[in-house]
Amino acid sequence: MTTTPDSPRRREMPGLHNHEASLTAIVNDLERRFLGHFGRETIGRYVLESYAALKRTSSVQIHLPVLAGHFAHERLTAVAQAEGTIVSTTPEVLFVCVHNAGRSQMAAALLDHHAQGRVHVRSAGSQPADQLNPAVVAAMSEVGLDISKEFPKPLTDDVVRAADVVITMGCGDACPIYPGRKYLDWQLDDPAGKPIADVRPIRDQIETRVKDLIEDLIAAP
Repeated sequence: MTTTPDSPRRREMPGLHNHEASLTAIVNDLERRFLGHFGRETIGRYVLESYAALKRTSSVQIHLPVLAGHFAHERLTAVAQAEGTIVSTTPEVLFVCVHNAGRSQMAAALLDHHAQGRVHVRSAGSQPADQLNPAVVAAMSEVGLDISKEFPKPLTDDVVRAADVVITMGCGDACPIYPGRKYLDWQLDDPAGKPIADVRPIRDQIETRVKDLIEDLIAAP
């Protein structure tokens, strides 16, 4: 089966034709954004891989191309940072939990909020869920942080390579180990299946740890 440069390979994912136009537009956009960093073939592969990974796990199929585009952009940025073609001037933190639906999402949102641009943060799951924990979304809304548009993302090698600090929250040995990264493990209760009253203390514990982390990452002048 032949393909054109503008078209992702349909044979790799059955049913791709339903989203092919959207994915092609995403590849076009990312090709402009990463001009000089990655070729179109590499970008197309990352878009397809991201689409396939989220198609297996996400419950939001109608917006799947958009989510795949965000995920591919994040991964390509991480690869470029790891390879040194994009230089990051802020510490890179990766939060990992099993489902990327609760603890790691709260930690990422809280760190992003309190760091105010001084830290770049990502999150991922070793076994990502199909959606965020609604009690977690509600608990974060109580403190003024809207994470309703976030989505669980699979843990990939590229985001680990780009991180300066990798913080696990129950994923065990699922994270690959690279020299030069700092690895931490935060022992926290899993909010899965818990009511919001039980999620709030977990949220508050994470916030305390996040504030301590910022102090460690950003030394006073």
